[in-house]
Amino acid sequence: MATNIGMMDGAYFVGRSEILSWINTTLQLNLSKVEEACSGAVHCQLMDAVHPGMVPMHKVNFDAKSEYEMIQNYKVLQDIFNKLKITKHIEVSKLVKGRPLDNLEFMQWMKRYCDSVSGGDKLHSYNPLERREPSKGGKDASRKCAPSQASHKPAGNAPRTHNARKTDAPHTSAATQSVKVCRPTSKAEPEYEKQITELKLSVDGLEKERDFYFAKLRDIEILCQSPQIENTPVVEAILRILYAADDDASVVEEARAILCQQKKQRDILSPISEVVEDKENFDTQKRKSIVNVDVDAAAINKASPRQRISDASDVNCSPSPLITF
Repeated sequence: MATNIGMMDGAYFVGRSEILSWINTTLQLNLSKVEEACSGAVHCQLMDAVHPGMVPMHKVNFDAKSEYEMIQNYKVLQDIFNKLKITKHIEVSKLVKGRPLDNLEFMQWMKRYCDSVSGGDKLHSYNPLERREPSKGGKDASRKCAPSQASHKPAGNAPRTHNARKTDAPHTSAATQSVKVCRPTSKAEPEYEKQITELKLSVDGLEKERDFYFAKLRDIEILCQSPQIENTPVVEAILRILYAADDDASVVEEARAILCQQKKQRDILSPISEVVEDKENFDTQKRKSIVNVDVDAAAINKASPRQRISDASDVNCSPSPLITF
């Protein structure tokens, strides 16, 4: 099941054009950007396509404009996830803002889920127009994103009389002048949109990087709070740096001072440990000598009377070192 796919899965390498083609073909829509599905209504209908009758389509709002209305759609989607026991987390706060990268990633997950559940069989027999009718704005959803051809038709194709041409001449010239004036702005708009999209993508990347390093620091903090190492000087130095309010170099110096103080305490205690070791060695040697004396006494007591006499004669016959001949 696609509920537990990782970030390096092939589903997250599907391009925008393929995602848009899949959405427009499945739901008979005319989306030109993935972030146009940020209202959550498209996600609800995709779930309805793979789980027919599971989604209450009368609660889905395809006309959602404000974040409050979009959140209502995501509540419907979350209820479906709960019923199906899907553990995928929906980042509603990011999706409703229309961020391209966040909406693309979530839609990539949706495609992977729909493909894994249905295999594409149910989606071909699905009637999206009929299912959208109970929804608010569902009937006009397929026409909203389509470009209106009538608005771009020139208005000067109708036959005119000579007098009408004379009277309309100044208006026509004024209209052409206004179009000429507005042309630079119309050319500049796609450039601005492109820059805005690039900035949004860069901001999304920075936010992901920030969240990644914050999670790492949080893991270090939890590890430092373990009872086994909580009171050690190294952990105290690390927490001093983590909890520093300002970016000040003195914090690092304070952490080093804590470690140096620990080293000094070890150096002070080291002679005491050597004295203790010497005392232990002396006690060990003393015990060995006592044991040897006891062993000799026991051997003498066990010896026979003849051996005792021979030993005594050996002692008497041995010359004294003080006697000279």
